[in-house]
Amino acid sequence: MQKRAFLIHGWGGYPEEGWRPWLGEELMKHGIQAVAPAMPDTNTPQMDAWTEHLSSIVGEPDEETYFLGHSLGSIAILRYLETLKENRKVGGVVLIAGFTDDLGIPELSNFFEKPIAWEKLKEVCSKFISIESDNDPYNLEPYNVVFKEKLDAETILEHNKMHFSGDDGVTELPVALASILKLAS
Repeated sequence: MQKRAFLIHGWGGYPEEGWRPWLGEELMKHGIQAVAPAMPDTNTPQMDAWTEHLSSIVGEPDEETYFLGHSLGSIAILRYLETLKENRKVGGVVLIAGFTDDLGIPELSNFFEKPIAWEKLKEVCSKFISIESDNDPYNLEPYNVVFKEKLDAETILEHNKMHFSGDDGVTELPVALASILKLAS
């Protein structure tokens, strides 16, 4: 079965924004099919709609299936993984500028109405990498610690990448490529 990587954008994002097109091309050079879907109602995201959309585009995930989420895309992936049937496994997850609460932003609160099922996540996936920036305007660096404690995630702190968005001038993200390749090796 071919390795697949699903690249999930965040709140207000879209598949062609920032570094996702570059990453998709680079992954294909390594024989990994890259899928960067447009998530529904990106400006008014709803957790159920996002997890259902992921379920429909992923189909049957397996250990050759990888996920990379940016910002809200990170929690969307975790919420999707919580819905998988027992004994279902995925190959790995990369969380970029991820977080575990609504950051005080009302539009994101529906993703955090219930606690994150950390144990279920570890049953579904044994390899997580969390990448944060030391100057993210949302001050997300502490979430690396949470992901390390709760998911035994490898953590990476990038310098001066802000929120890793195209608006921040990030159009290539070698650490994302290296992380997926590491998980897929």
